[in-house]
Amino acid sequence: MILEGNQRGGARQLARHLMNTQDNEHVEVYEISGFMSDSVMDAFDEIHAVSRGTKCRQFMFSVSLNPPQDVIAPPEYFEKAIAQIEERTGLTGQPRVIVFHEKEGRRHVHAVWSRIDANEMKAINLPHYKLKLNDISKQLYLEHGWHLPQGFIDKQYRNPLNFTRAEWQQAKRTHDDPRMLKQLFRQVWDGSDNQHSFQAALKDHGFWLARGDRRGFVAVDYKGEVYSLSRWTGVKSKELKQRLNEPEPLPDVQQVKAEISQSMNDVLKRHIDSVHQQRKKDYVPLKRTIQTMKTQHQSQRDALEQQQQMRWQQEEQQRVARLPRGLSGIWHRFTGKYQKIKTQNQAEVQDNDIRDRDEKQAVINRQLHERQRLQERVSEVRERYHQDMLVLRKEVRHYHEVGEQALRHIQSEEYVHRHAHSMGPRL
Repeated sequence: MILEGNQRGGARQLARHLMNTQDNEHVEVYEISGFMSDSVMDAFDEIHAVSRGTKCRQFMFSVSLNPPQDVIAPPEYFEKAIAQIEERTGLTGQPRVIVFHEKEGRRHVHAVWSRIDANEMKAINLPHYKLKLNDISKQLYLEHGWHLPQGFIDKQYRNPLNFTRAEWQQAKRTHDDPRMLKQLFRQVWDGSDNQHSFQAALKDHGFWLARGDRRGFVAVDYKGEVYSLSRWTGVKSKELKQRLNEPEPLPDVQQVKAEISQSMNDVLKRHIDSVHQQRKKDYVPLKRTIQTMKTQHQSQRDALEQQQQMRWQQEEQQRVARLPRGLSGIWHRFTGKYQKIKTQNQAEVQDNDIRDRDEKQAVINRQLHERQRLQERVSEVRERYHQDMLVLRKEVRHYHEVGEQALRHIQSEEYVHRHAHSMGPRL
């Protein structure tokens, strides 16, 4: 289970992210504990209000818990992981919020704690929390018998195709699959040994090497989108400079954008638009099916919840009816029978709670399997689009080279003409 955490402020921004039902197909508020409020937004407002009595600006600790891609983890796995995080970070007993997200047939969890100790009115320090989360993550892989990622064995083998939220959002803007895009950059990097070969390989895929605003290396695509090379290749700036030299001699982003714009003709633009339109056309029935499935699944969950609530009320009435009242109740208390019935009722409550949780998880598991099968069709469309874009990027490079050759030819003819004119006969 991959654990990623950070100290942060921005209470309302985080609350909106956790309750985002546009980017997530299902959102379930699993727990809100230690607060007067019963909503995520109000709970985070409480944390912010308490933090004002301190100088702490990063008053929350947020952790995302992601099981392996092929694993549907039950709630107990997440609860145990969260308990270990609390113990290792010293956040046990702190107010917290737990939210489940589901998207594309996968389920993950966000857990958020208040860092403010309300008794002492100071923030709880979280030293080396990234190392602690990494250690807990490794233990969870071993404990559950999941395949241990190579990066846990040796840091140099950490998966370079993992991407951050910022990278995912950038890929979303350009209609690319972030995994495939990151793999492309990584392949270009692994197949190059100097700036010349790297620059040529980038151009083969429709990207131009440029100098970024912060004196770093970036790549620019035919749409003018700027990609940080250290981020998308997973290579540190120092290693980039060792292989590519200093970025100063390279053209800046605006120069490259102007250069690309000149080489893009109307035919190529129409070709690119047609690929985008075909992608949208292919996605229309899939999006409709996804939305229909989402609605059906939510209706099934709502129906189960209503059914369980009605059954719980009936069972509660039966438990209350078992307890003797009046003089009989006094006598049963004296003989100890009242306590036996009460103990039986408590055991039944626990058993029924487990039963209801198991029923709910069974429905969720079945729905996740259905959604995963649908996601396979989505992945096929994405793969076709990715392959089309690979071809398009190479065409962009071709048109760019043709434009450069034409420009050089024109400049050469102008030079010859001027030179011949200057060397003409004098009177």
